[in-house]
Amino acid sequence: MKRAVSCLLCLAALAAVPVPAQAVSADSARSAVLIHADTGRALYEKNADERSLIASTTKIMTALVVVENCGLDEPVYIEREYTGIEGSSMYLEPGQTRTVRDLLYGLMLASGNDAAVALACHTAGSVEAFADMMNERAAELGLGNSSFKNPHGLDAEGHYSSARDLALITSEALENEDFAEIFATKSVTIDGQTYVNHNRLLFSYDGCIGGKPGYTIAAGRTLVSAAERDGLTLICVTLSDPDDWNTHTRLLDWGFENYRLKSIGLPEREIDVPLISSFTDTVKAGCPEPAEVLVERGAGCTCLIELPPFVYAPVTAGDVLGKINVYSGGELLASAPIKALENAPLDGRIELSTWERFRLALGRLALPGIYYPAFLES
Repeated sequence: MKRAVSCLLCLAALAAVPVPAQAVSADSARSAVLIHADTGRALYEKNADERSLIASTTKIMTALVVVENCGLDEPVYIEREYTGIEGSSMYLEPGQTRTVRDLLYGLMLASGNDAAVALACHTAGSVEAFADMMNERAAELGLGNSSFKNPHGLDAEGHYSSARDLALITSEALENEDFAEIFATKSVTIDGQTYVNHNRLLFSYDGCIGGKPGYTIAAGRTLVSAAERDGLTLICVTLSDPDDWNTHTRLLDWGFENYRLKSIGLPEREIDVPLISSFTDTVKAGCPEPAEVLVERGAGCTCLIELPPFVYAPVTAGDVLGKINVYSGGELLASAPIKALENAPLDGRIELSTWERFRLALGRLALPGIYYPAFLES
C-alpha cells in the first residue's frame, strides 16, 4: 500500500450509463417539484417556491406534528365542535372516543376535516394553538414559503405553502415510522367503518409508498406522492394541476429512469496516512460508512478524497481524518467521512521541540500526492 497521502488526493470519474435525451414536464401544473427524499435535492422543478393554497395536503404537516407530540394510543373524546366540519369527513359523532391512531387514519385516508380538528384540539388545546405548532415546526425545517392557519387546509387568509416546502415536509414525515405506516395504508376498518385511501397511486403505481391529494375550488387539485424503487425514494408535489395523477406518474417514471443510487466510499480499502510522534510512521484510514449518492445516469461524477498530508499522534480508531466528496457538474452531491481504522498512541519516548515538529511537518508537506482511482471501482 502506498504511504503518502496529500490534500485533494484522488480524482476519478464514475462509469456512466447513457440516458435518453427526452425531457419531462409538468405543463398542466401551476407549480411542481420532484425531489430525492433523503437529501431534498430537486430533480425537476417548476415554480417550486411559489406560495399557493394547498388544500388537504396541509394534513401531512398536521400528521407530522401529531405523531411527534402524541402517543398513538391516547384516547380522544369527540366534542361536538369537532364534528360537522365543512368538506371531507371521517364522520365522527359527539360523545365517541377514538384513539389518536384512529384519527390519523381518518385524517390521511379519508381526508377527514373533523379528524384534523379533533387531533389539533387534543394536541394543542385549540386549532389556533395547533397552527402555531405547525408554524414552529415549519420554521425548524427552515421553510420560508409556508404559513399554516388550520390543520385541514380549508382556504384561509395567510394559509399557504409551496411545492418545495411540501416535499420537504413529506421527506421529514417519512422519517417517522408511525407516519410512514399510516401514509402507506390502502384501507383500514375502525369500529366497523372501512376507510379507503384517496391516493390512487397506492393502487396503481409500482413502488408508491404514500401520498395525499387535496382539492378546494380556489386551490384546485393538489397532490403529494412518494415512491421507492431499488432503495431510491422520490417525492413529487403538484399544485393546481387538473391532470395530477398523470403528471405524478410521468415525473416519478422519469426520476427512476434517469437517476440511481451509487455507493461511494472506500469499502475494504485502506490508506496509510503519514503519522508523527507515534511508534509507527503511518496510521491506517478508510471509509467504513460509504455515502449513497444520487447519480444522474449519463452524467459524469468526480470523487475527491481530502486528507491532511500527515497527522499527529495520538490517534484513536474512529477519529475523522478526512472525507470523500462526490461532485457532478461542480455541485457537491455528498460527503462521507474517512476515519482512522486503528489506534496510534503517542510514543512517550519521542520528545519533540516545537521547531522539530515544525521541521517534520515541512518534510511531510513535501511528499507528492498519490492517486487511487481503483478505490472507486468497488
